[in-house]
Amino acid sequence: MTPSITDSAVKAAMDVLASSPASTQEKIQMLIEMAQGFQKKPKAAQDLWNALSLYNQAHDLCGNEHLLWKARANAGMASTLKAIPDIGAQSLLEAKEQLEEAIPILQQLALPEEVAEAHMNLGLVLQSLVPFNLARITDGIQAYQKALQVFTSHDYPQEYAILHNNIAIAYLSMPVTSERQYLYQGLAVQTFEEALKHIRLIDHPREYAMLHNNLGNALQYLPSTHPIDNILRAIAAYDEALKVRDRQDTPLEYANTISNKANALLNLPDDLDKPESGNPQNLAKANAYYEEALDIFTQYGQIEQVQIINQLRDSG
Repeated sequence: MTPSITDSAVKAAMDVLASSPASTQEKIQMLIEMAQGFQKKPKAAQDLWNALSLYNQAHDLCGNEHLLWKARANAGMASTLKAIPDIGAQSLLEAKEQLEEAIPILQQLALPEEVAEAHMNLGLVLQSLVPFNLARITDGIQAYQKALQVFTSHDYPQEYAILHNNIAIAYLSMPVTSERQYLYQGLAVQTFEEALKHIRLIDHPREYAMLHNNLGNALQYLPSTHPIDNILRAIAAYDEALKVRDRQDTPLEYANTISNKANALLNLPDDLDKPESGNPQNLAKANAYYEEALDIFTQYGQIEQVQIINQLRDSG
């Protein structure tokens, strides 16, 4: 897949590169650095297509002489393909092939961190292929676990948090017909909680909030003989996430968490000692959260989230 480059800045850079006296390896490195620049802060999908073209050109320059750079170009193409919005199964399969080609070479020639990043990206690609029935969830988890051999909580807390988050979500994605469904849901909760032992609010607030929000979601639906206890734990987790997420700085994340908290409040009695008395007060709190979340999602054009909230309110 080699889409044409339409960005004038890229064309100009390519013209300069073509006339440069730099060595082949230097040109390969420059192409990859240019691709990474487009990939890291894309302003539009076209920037990602530009990055993909640059990685392709770097890959073609490598031949059989610059194997490490060739593997880096493969890995770059894979992560770029994964980032392009609304890509289909075929592009994800191509990303998988690129990573599977790159990883053995990286294992021989690159630093452990680069290999771990490739395994992390492979896990993401495999997880994205599961809905197409083109990969197994367990394969994605295995790739994440290989990355965790390098991305430890002490040395790489952010990567550690993201990997645990992805593993937990993979557990929650296990087929509902599975006999081990309850086991996997429990493993997801344990995975979130394990990560949170090492992620502090003051040091990594974004990851702290992400893990607590998703822990709350897992707790809400965890089968238990004490469902109210799980709901209370879920609400406490959402409150921790809301120490970071607010309407001004992270409006969409904030809206997501307050709508999740509203879902929990729907099922929480006002008086825990008298659950038969109902929950008009918690229903009122839930509706207030729904209204605020609806306002934010509408403002930012999040149509799917708006529809979900409206469905929840209608069913209530």
